[in-house]
Amino acid sequence: MKIRAIRNRHFIGLFYGSVLLLAVTVVGTVGYWYIGSPNATWIDSFYMTFITIAAIGFGEIVDLSAHPMGRLFTVFIAIVGIGTMSYLFSNFVAFLIDSDLNANLRRKRMEKDIAKLSGHYIVCGIGRVGSNVATELFKTQRELVVIENSREVLDTWLEYHPDALHLHDDAADDAALHRAGIARAAGVFAVTGNDSHNLMISLSVKMLNPKTRVVVRLHDIRNSSKARRAGADEIVSPDFAGGMRIASVMVRPHAVNFMDQMLHSDDNLRVEEVLVPDTLTDTPLSALLPKSPDYLVMATHENGEWIFNPPDDHRITAGTALVLMTSPGGREAVEKRLRA
Repeated sequence: MKIRAIRNRHFIGLFYGSVLLLAVTVVGTVGYWYIGSPNATWIDSFYMTFITIAAIGFGEIVDLSAHPMGRLFTVFIAIVGIGTMSYLFSNFVAFLIDSDLNANLRRKRMEKDIAKLSGHYIVCGIGRVGSNVATELFKTQRELVVIENSREVLDTWLEYHPDALHLHDDAADDAALHRAGIARAAGVFAVTGNDSHNLMISLSVKMLNPKTRVVVRLHDIRNSSKARRAGADEIVSPDFAGGMRIASVMVRPHAVNFMDQMLHSDDNLRVEEVLVPDTLTDTPLSALLPKSPDYLVMATHENGEWIFNPPDDHRITAGTALVLMTSPGGREAVEKRLRA
């Protein structure tokens, strides 16, 4: 991340500058004590070094009138010390300016980019579950905005996705959802690690945009009825889904292996769904979507019924959901063809 790199660079500069300043102070104190002995004390020597480095301009605390080389030593301490102080000060000021200005500029630029989005997804919580949700959206080429209230968790995720649109905020806060573009969002994932917080996010989303689809993560499946009343369209329990996965690996290993291979293929194959636009007239499937290696029509969902492996002469009407096995590029090609 650029901001982190800038901070690290300034921290390194401040560290080395501090070490050099300490070294100059030690050398100056020891040098003045040696030059001024036996009259100069350690306090006098340190004070002489300090006023020389700080360019205060007081008189010679340690008498150097009989030591010409001592005055040359003072010149050396002044040049190195004042230069070090200037270096430290410039790094400190640059750290403050870069941190504040870059953070503000980046936040404003990101809010402008988010304002341009439409039909995107909002991922609330970028922990273990949320990061996998976001990764899947990235792989299938869908636009998203992440909202996370933990700076540490967000920074960890941004190390791997530095260009991702994100907000450091509470996803249950109406203002945060507005900045994330809730009015134009296609869906929201409430996937923080807290069931109560996910319910609050779902309720906030539905109050701001009732049309937005909300998927809620729950640890305790007994909270399902509460989530439904809070506006959740779908509920997913990682514990329940994990148990089902474990059972499936045992009793249907080949089917599970097929799905795994599909998810990890180079083409990012997925089982996708595409809605037929309202402007489309009654059209045979073969005319609407001719056979192609870019997609496979697996089923349709129309009038509340499923039709698996529909024949070529099956009539497709407006509002039908087509279930396809395809890549992100194949899905976009199908959507473009349906809009044509």
